[in-house]
Amino acid sequence: MKILYSVQATGNGHISRAIELLPYLNEYGKVDIFLSGANSSLDLNFPVKYRSKGLSLFYTCKGKLDYTKTVLALSPLRLRKEARDLPVESYDLVLNDFECITAMACAAKKIPSVNFGHQASFYSSKTPRPEVKSKIGEWILKNYARASFYVGLHFQQYDDFILPPVIKKEIIGAQPADKDFFAVYLPSYCENIMEKYFHPLVPNRFHIFSWQTKNIKHSGNITFMPVDKVLFNEALVSCSGIITGGGFETPAEALKLEKKLMVIPISGQYEQQCNAAALEQMGIKKLDKLDDDFTGHFNDWAQSKPVQIKYDHSTVDIIANVMKLSIAHVTESRNNLAHEEFDLTLLPSQ
Repeated sequence: MKILYSVQATGNGHISRAIELLPYLNEYGKVDIFLSGANSSLDLNFPVKYRSKGLSLFYTCKGKLDYTKTVLALSPLRLRKEARDLPVESYDLVLNDFECITAMACAAKKIPSVNFGHQASFYSSKTPRPEVKSKIGEWILKNYARASFYVGLHFQQYDDFILPPVIKKEIIGAQPADKDFFAVYLPSYCENIMEKYFHPLVPNRFHIFSWQTKNIKHSGNITFMPVDKVLFNEALVSCSGIITGGGFETPAEALKLEKKLMVIPISGQYEQQCNAAALEQMGIKKLDKLDDDFTGHFNDWAQSKPVQIKYDHSTVDIIANVMKLSIAHVTESRNNLAHEEFDLTLLPSQ
């Protein structure tokens, strides 16, 4: 079986999940990877057959999405050409982890595809949302990477097509410890902003993972760490608690390790707001931003107990379920579409 696995690289979460899934996915056939985006700090460590700048996200230093830079970096004509050139018709199965070029190509060429990943879970109205929904955010979640079938991942099984999180084997096999420091990963904040809010919290110590740091450096009670898979895994396992954005993979790993967890979702990034709403329902501490009230929030949280969530599933089980559902759907779809022709006019013209 020939499999195209398209991975969004607008953050480290998608890459982290792909690193864990690929060894198991390779057991089902020959896998070619399409990597799209330029925001990830992690190395995929697998051969990438197709590469695109895709859609990249930009942030301010104060925890917000920078809409201007994000929009200015768009190149519709390039995206259209890449969708035309991507040979999705050459594959028996197209797995798409929220990647728009693959979705465009499959729609135009009438190739069935499977949207497999966290964002796919938002096709269910049962998946938690914040109190105030974003019409634009909802539209993006449901239209950015449309597919003919969806298999979602989330913190809990909110619907019948939603599976539990993919947890890295390094985390599953780890023995959690408490070495008296807090791990911090807030990629939308710059180091000077984080120093302002974490320096006053002595004697507490913080290992802050920063895209601005290439080598480990110290600043008072803060140790700035480069975004590195091994270092980050070690910090998760050994920390007293984790402060992170409203992503998916890191909070799921914190829950698996039964660590204290605080989330500060990126302002303007609707998916993170949804994730934070789900975590808040589960009893996780959620803040809107780093501000002058942070010291009080932190001290209260540091004295609290971690939320108890049991994740006993395996990646092998997840892949087996995904492949079973996907192959059945693609087989049926190809039979239904066998006599239809490609329609490249479905690709956007600008």
